[in-house]
Amino acid sequence: MLRCVIVDDEPLARRGLALRLQAIGQVQLVASCASAQEVLTHQAEWQPDCLLLDIDMPRMSGLQLMQRLP
Repeated sequence: MLRCVIVDDEPLARRGLALRLQAIGQVQLVASCASAQEVLTHQAEWQPDCLLLDIDMPRMSGLQLMQRLP
């Protein structure tokens, strides 16, 4: 099972990705986040294999988030 987290500041984009992931049998949606900070706070708890990440977000971009993750 592939554990995925969606990170996007647009609620409609997160919902659309979540619906598409539900159609894939071997994917578990662990979380859907509106900010990069949420991921930094919870990533150790969630332990995702995959981030579906928006690059252009307020406060912290997706690229800045990737630089801060282990």
